[in-house]
Amino acid sequence: MTTRAMTARAMTARAMTTRAMTAPLMQDIEVHLPDRPGALADLGQALGEAGVSLEGGGVFTLDGRAVAHYLVHDGARALRAVGDAGLGPAVVRDVVLAQLDQEVPGQLGTLARRLGDAGVNVLVQYSDHAGNLVLLVADEDAATCREVVAHWGSRGFTAHGGRAAGR
Repeated sequence: MTTRAMTARAMTARAMTTRAMTAPLMQDIEVHLPDRPGALADLGQALGEAGVSLEGGGVFTLDGRAVAHYLVHDGARALRAVGDAGLGPAVVRDVVLAQLDQEVPGQLGTLARRLGDAGVNVLVQYSDHAGNLVLLVADEDAATCREVVAHWGSRGFTAHGGRAAGR
C-alpha cells in the first residue's frame, strides 16, 4: 500500500470515528415481553404508530421469557410508546457502535477479547442494518468500551491482532 493510500485510509478512519462521535445518539430499548403469539406484533405496532424506526436488533426467548433489544434514534419516544401500549417492563440505554471488517473472519472474537481484557463485560451484542456491531455494556464500562472501540477503529487491526493489509 502506498504512503498516499495509507494516509487517505487513516484520514477516512479518523473521519468515521469523528462522525460516530458526533452522529445522533443511538440507544437500545430493552422490552420484556410475554412469551405468547402476537407479543412481537404488539411491540412493533406500538413503536411504528409512535414513529419509532428500528435500526437493528431482535427478540430472544429463553425459559419462557422473551426479551426484545432494538436500536432506536429516539429512546424516550420508544419508551413512551411501549409504556402506553402496556408492554414491558422496558429500559433505554446508550450503546457503543463498532465497525468490523466483514471480509476478515474472527473480527468479533478479537474485538471481544480486547474488551474482555480491558475489563468490559458485554451484556448484549447485535448488528444494525448498516452492518455495525451494537454493544450494550454496563454504565460503568461504557467509557472503557468506547476507548477500546475507538482504538480498534483507528488502528485497522485484523482478527489475528496484526495490522490490516490492503483494506
